[in-house]
Amino acid sequence: MPNFSNQIRASSSLIRRLRQRVANPAVLIQTRCFTTTEGHRPTIVHKRSLDILHDPWFNKGTAFSMTERDRLDLRGLLPPNVVSSDQQIERFMVDLKRLEVQARDGPSDPNALAKWRILNRLHDRNETMYYKVLIANIEEYAPIVYTPTVGLVCQNYSGLFRRPRGMYFSAEDRGEMMSMVYNWPADQVDMIVVTDGSRILGLGDLGVQGIGISIGKLDLYVAAAGINPQRVLPVMIDVGTNNEKLLKDPMYLGLQEHRLDGDEYVEIVDEFMEAVFTRWPHVIVQFEDFQSKWAFKLLQRYRNTYRMFNDDVQGTAGVAIAGLLGAVRAQGRPMIDFPKQKIVVAGAGSAGIGVLNAARKTMARMLGNNESAFDSARSQFWLVDAKGLITEEREDIDPDALPFARKVKEVGRQGLGEGASLAEVVRQVKPDVLLGLSAVGGLFSKEVLEAMKGSTSTRPAIFAMSNPTKNAECTPEEAFSIVGDNIIFASGSPFNDVNLGNGQIGHCNQGNNMYLFPGLGLGTLLSGSSIVSDGMLQAAAECLAAYMSEEDVINGKIYPSISSIRDITKQVAAAVVKEAIEEDLAEGYREMDGRELKRLNKEEIEEYVQNNMWSPEYPTLVYRKE
Repeated sequence: MPNFSNQIRASSSLIRRLRQRVANPAVLIQTRCFTTTEGHRPTIVHKRSLDILHDPWFNKGTAFSMTERDRLDLRGLLPPNVVSSDQQIERFMVDLKRLEVQARDGPSDPNALAKWRILNRLHDRNETMYYKVLIANIEEYAPIVYTPTVGLVCQNYSGLFRRPRGMYFSAEDRGEMMSMVYNWPADQVDMIVVTDGSRILGLGDLGVQGIGISIGKLDLYVAAAGINPQRVLPVMIDVGTNNEKLLKDPMYLGLQEHRLDGDEYVEIVDEFMEAVFTRWPHVIVQFEDFQSKWAFKLLQRYRNTYRMFNDDVQGTAGVAIAGLLGAVRAQGRPMIDFPKQKIVVAGAGSAGIGVLNAARKTMARMLGNNESAFDSARSQFWLVDAKGLITEEREDIDPDALPFARKVKEVGRQGLGEGASLAEVVRQVKPDVLLGLSAVGGLFSKEVLEAMKGSTSTRPAIFAMSNPTKNAECTPEEAFSIVGDNIIFASGSPFNDVNLGNGQIGHCNQGNNMYLFPGLGLGTLLSGSSIVSDGMLQAAAECLAAYMSEEDVINGKIYPSISSIRDITKQVAAAVVKEAIEEDLAEGYREMDGRELKRLNKEEIEEYVQNNMWSPEYPTLVYRKE
């Protein structure tokens, strides 16, 4: 006969424990496993035998245990020795070093591209191992899967293509996109990176080959932010290309027709956005490398309706703001002194204007966050494009650049006028910061750098932020040798530090967007915010700026080491979640609803983020017939 008194006591104990968990959110975090993967429990698969070995999402190669081999009909299809994932990586790394040279296509094929080929082959057959290798060697391989090597990959993508990765929506798919999205096998997608290939890095229109940048960015979302690789989707919107070389290339894989423009173009992007958000209502879409004329328009069109952001406009701006705040700290001044900085910006494209808008908002917030402060902040910037200094006299001025056009009388008092050269502007303004986002390699000539020696700052900053490496406005060697040892230097692509002699090192800080966009995406995902607000972007930038210690900043280091990217991303994501909560935008994620999220303190938010970062570990696989 059942003992009802024991059952009642057990039920009372269970209710008491549940009440304690609700009362104490910290207990909630410890007792629940909020993960973006089922890696901590068996994964159900609907395939066996060779189908599993040919599926990079589930393939473990020689790491399949004997019991899994029996369950999945793999016995006899693999060598008998079961090896650990660490042994697999050790064997792969030995082969990688040996094959780097052999994988080259001759003297003209750079070693970096050879590494990309080998890593890509691993990606094609075993995703878990690929990300394990990437995370463990992130400093060495981030420049391979992302800038600068990804630019070379995109330029040669039609020839490098071996198997599809991602989705392609073309002008010929009009009216079909809503059904097309269901061709993707994943029922849940957390992150999409989409490009139209119109402005890949600083390399121009690469058409359909630009999908390489979407793939590379999502590799970093997985490696840095721990987004589950089964829930990411690289996308190319192919509306044609204006690259005459590609239009005539028989090997080109995209539409060989000139780009659509105007309303036709917008209608295609509208249809794509409606389709992906219909199937995956909570997905986040990052726009990447759209030409300037569309980058701002599409951002303004969608940002208040969908969970989306533009990394070139907003991500680049956030990383630049973090660096600019770090440069203020390097002068031995508090970040609140940022509104006193005089900044000359070279480049009036989407990245340059994006940085200007973000810097102006940051200054205005520090000055009181009102209309007067916003107007006052405007006077700290001088914008120079290919035609020279932009003033209100400029004909056919870009509407996005108009707020930063200098008044003629204002610049007249400085001995400048419409179209003044960059060297003239630097010479007369004597700026604290020279910021390059022009995509013009060598723009910071000897004359410009000589002029920068006249800066009124105790520690002038030079930011050569254009990518890839060949488009950098100057090298760190040029900056340190001409302007002086005491400068702060940052670039968009990686450069080696400079030996200044006498035991001194000139630090080259890489202002890489990967410091920001993975944390911004992860924080948005985990907060459940329906939009990416300016406040969330600002919180991400300020978190990155504060990450460096005072000692590091004084020594000229304003960006952290890429080897710390997982921790940096965790901190940035936590700051984004916290800001979303403060703006009352947080609706929660999975089991953690908005009300529970609002109860968490700073440390608990960080733990919540950490517990939701996917790690590349082989899950136990269990077969179930569909």
